Amino acid sequence: MIDLRSLSRRGFLNMAAAGAASTMLPGGFARSAMAATPLAAVKEEDAVIGFGHVGPITDEGWTWSHHQGLLAVKEAYPKLKKVLEVENVPYSADATRTYRQFVSEGANMIFDTSSTGDFLHEVVKRAPDTAFLECNGHILMDNLGWYYLAHWYPTYVLGVAAGMLSKTGKLGYVASFPVASVYASTNAFLMGARTVNPNATCKAIAINSWFDPQAASQAGTALIDDGCDFLFGIMDEAAYLQVAEKRGVWAAMWNTDIRRYGPNSYVSSIIIDFKKFYVDQVGKRLAGTWTPAETLFGMGAGVDRDKWGEKVPAEVGKAADAVRDKILGGWSPFTGELKDSKGNVKVAKGQTMTELELYNWDWSVEGVTGL
Repeated sequence: MIDLRSLSRRGFLNMAAAGAASTMLPGGFARSAMAATPLAAVKEEDAVIGFGHVGPITDEGWTWSHHQGLLAVKEAYPKLKKVLEVENVPYSADATRTYRQFVSEGANMIFDTSSTGDFLHEVVKRAPDTAFLECNGHILMDNLGWYYLAHWYPTYVLGVAAGMLSKTGKLGYVASFPVASVYASTNAFLMGARTVNPNATCKAIAINSWFDPQAASQAGTALIDDGCDFLFGIMDEAAYLQVAEKRGVWAAMWNTDIRRYGPNSYVSSIIIDFKKFYVDQVGKRLAGTWTPAETLFGMGAGVDRDKWGEKVPAEVGKAADAVRDKILGGWSPFTGELKDSKGNVKVAKGQTMTELELYNWDWSVEGVTGL
């Protein structure tokens, strides 16, 4: 995995400050924003590593994927003194208390696997000898870096498949919150679909949670009742896939391969993998070479599409993968002219959105509603 740049699942980046120092790479960017002094080396047998998660490790989704990274760290460094892990860290002062407790237990490196923002940053400022990494973060400090995934590229690929599979042209999206990662996801999804069906639309329903199976099921049901025959979303579990299976419509997922919950409806998933990144970061911390940086996983290097579902026609997978190959070859589909949902030109004709602009996407393209 390469040290590249990223977007924030729960946070936002200061584009103006970041843009000047970015080095463009295929599928992402690399940037060390400050000449921070590396933290001192730590012996493996003396090292304490902490992980704080937004949800349960049994979700088979976002948190489960981060937990696999933790297991990879333990396997790579079996002599570690201690590996701390807390599930269901809330976005509140309780998050601050969790990370303070990690520091008090001697943590040399802490991973906040779903950005808790200022609740984490308060601890970062008071623990200068501890290395922190914030997933979907947006701030760099002397001892704080952030990382995320350029998921908009494989999402565009799934959109191409959706455009071919949908009979109504009405795509449904189960959203969490109206944040940058959701805008990037809905926009990329519809843009891919519109290369096949220019009249396709995407209706989103935000359930104000990353993990709420009941609400996700209700949203999926409402979208199908409204005529959507393809569901996508950014949930941490399989609820709307189960709805799609019962109702006989297609569905694409996030995080992991969970096709067993809807084998007839499953098209693919945005697959994420943090293992190599976590092992590499802990290795740098132990060696005394770690410094804060922005890291974005490019397509094929930490984020990608899953293998196609068993019911997906071969010609659909072939057409979508041809687009994937173009992207891996350096082509960007996010080139203007692009208008927002109100008809305003946001990206001029011939202009290509930068990775930071994609990271900070805060508006819906034409055809997306509900955000």
